[in-house]
Parts: sequence; C-alpha cells; structure tokens
Amino acid sequence: MDEMRTEAKIKAICDGMKALLLEKNARYGDSALHPLQVFSRLNPSEGILIRLDDKLSRVSNSANLRKNDTADLIGYLVLLCAAEGWTDFADLID
Repeated sequence: MDEMRTEAKIKAICDGMKALLLEKNARYGDSALHPLQVFSRLNPSEGILIRLDDKLSRVSNSANLRKNDTADLIGYLVLLCAAEGWTDFADLID
C-alpha cells in the first residue's frame, strides 16, 4: 500500500514537471537547446551546465530550499538529457 502511494507521487511529480517544462520551453522559445548565441557561443549542454552551477550556488547560499529551486534543477537536468540525446533509460534498470 505504501509503495502505491509513492508510485502515485512519482507519477504526479513527473506529470507536473512535464507540464511545467513544456510551458517554460514554449515561453522561452526553446532557448536552452537552441540559444540565440548573441553573447555566448557555448553549446546547449555547456549553457545548461552553467545554469545548473548558478542554481546550485543560489541553493547553497540560501537558508531554505524552495520548491522553485528544486523544480529548476529537475528542469535543467531534463534539458541536459535532451541536449545529450539521453531519452531512453531502460539500460539503467538492473
């Protein structure tokens, strides 16, 4: 019974993050994977890694972990997976 609640939570979190990421991606014009490169010439993966570093720095300097910080980190990691072409994770299941 307890596992089902955890399973339901995992599904709800992933569904919610999917909706959030799709909305943010539309708002920002797919800028993570297709940056304008006006000032920076970093490739998408390097740009996302910079964003992750910045977010982790803010988290480490804050007294409280915020929902937004966690969502941003998850989002950046999903975008990094997309940039690297990592869309199938079946090979990681033992």
